[in-house]
Amino acid sequence: MISAYTGTQVRAAEEPLLAAGLGDVLMQRAAHGLASAIITELRSRRRRLYGCRVMVLAGKGNNGGDGLYAGAFLAARGMRTTAVLTSGAAHPQALAAFERAGGRVQELTDAALGALAAEAAGADVVIDAVLGTGARGGLRGSAAALVDAIAEARSESKQGFVVACDLPSGVDADTGEAAAPVLAADLTVTFGAAKSGLLADPGADFAGRVHVVPIGIEGNFPRPALRRLEEEDLAALLPRPARRAHKYSRGVLGVIAGSTQYPGAAVLACRGALAAGVGMVRYLGPPEVADLVRQSCPEVVCSTGFVADNRVQAWLVGSGMGPDDHDQLTRARDAVRSGLPTIADAGALPALPGRLAAHVVLTPHAGELAALLQRLGGTEDREAVEAATLGAARRAAERTGATVLVKGATTLVASPTGEVYSQADGTPWLATAGSGDVLAGIIGALLAQAVTGVERLPSPDTDHDGRWATIAALGAALHGRAGRSASDICSGGPITAGVIADSLPTIWGKVSMLSNVGGRKRNSHRHPLR
Repeated sequence: MISAYTGTQVRAAEEPLLAAGLGDVLMQRAAHGLASAIITELRSRRRRLYGCRVMVLAGKGNNGGDGLYAGAFLAARGMRTTAVLTSGAAHPQALAAFERAGGRVQELTDAALGALAAEAAGADVVIDAVLGTGARGGLRGSAAALVDAIAEARSESKQGFVVACDLPSGVDADTGEAAAPVLAADLTVTFGAAKSGLLADPGADFAGRVHVVPIGIEGNFPRPALRRLEEEDLAALLPRPARRAHKYSRGVLGVIAGSTQYPGAAVLACRGALAAGVGMVRYLGPPEVADLVRQSCPEVVCSTGFVADNRVQAWLVGSGMGPDDHDQLTRARDAVRSGLPTIADAGALPALPGRLAAHVVLTPHAGELAALLQRLGGTEDREAVEAATLGAARRAAERTGATVLVKGATTLVASPTGEVYSQADGTPWLATAGSGDVLAGIIGALLAQAVTGVERLPSPDTDHDGRWATIAALGAALHGRAGRSASDICSGGPITAGVIADSLPTIWGKVSMLSNVGGRKRNSHRHPLR
């Protein structure tokens, strides 16, 4: 699992070492890790190290010092290094080390700006070391103009790559908000731990791949501000039926979705649920939609009755429903009032009470989240939510008491108890009609299995409401991986929502195999004679 922290948490973790006089040691470790990551990246691109052209955009603080020390390491390997001092000053010791290693130093002036931008565009590596985790706001003045010019020049010349030192300048380490202009990085080398702003949009748009360099502060961190499930975590959480399981013990999901206008949403939600391991799906809805579900998914038990007449472990409500679908909205409200875990998607969101519980998982996209916050007294529009998605997700969870999953290129899951997950497992091709309905079905199936106590998922006895966020993040990760796998089969081409559901069992099996291999290794370690 990746654990990410705010800039404040990282600086607090550094404080004991700084108080002990080890500040320069931390900087040297960071710089060495940055230089090593750059060398690895150059080699992976089959670039020669000797004579490689490196430009360091160095601010006046410690972030600039990290970049200059890294530039000194690279100069010692025979690279041609140039440092551009964006503020006319720099970390004294780091600058001296850079010059001793043979680095060339230039101050940023208006007159030199065009030539420096052209040089950066032709460089093999550009290191963005202007602003660090303590910065507030973005680049200003000539530094902003230089970054704008470099970005424009690089759009015409694809030579080389950009590496951000700790985080791209202008990205908020805590929230992921980005103050333009920001130089998009191909690789971000971050120190001590990942920063939460690198794993949340829009910050993730500019971070590229994120590589963490340990610097000796890792034992000083508190609870992470944000987490990301990796493959091993998915394997540990994936539910599996016991040997004597039956369809009811594997969980029953009730689905209230679809309408005469959007009947396909019900079908896709049911297909997502069936692909995600639930023992049984019951559908409630209009007769014509129920007929379509029967034809498309003969495994689903369909009716046009009431919530109280159906015995299930969890509910899915809202997909494909509009404000005029009164019977369906009544069923959705009844499902939420039942006290069972419920995933509420799309059309159900405006019809729900303002205050919910953590076992209710809301799944808005940015526009729906903005509308939800406005109903709760906020002023955010879609643009504001997309500019600060992490903060908006947290506010929605706090104000509603529900678990809130915000769909996007980076999917964020916020619990009212403070836990936040960030998953970015998918492909842009997942942005297709019906994809969210499949996601709702997957998460609904996982909720139903969690209630029945199926092995591995966070159990009903887990003593905190954050487990619902873990389950939602698991669903988001599986959905993303299924979409990516489906696209890979098409050589990276487009996919439809139904194909996502079709791909899920294969992804499930591959992840489960990883768990089985890990279990055999652990058993072999405990019982070496077996």
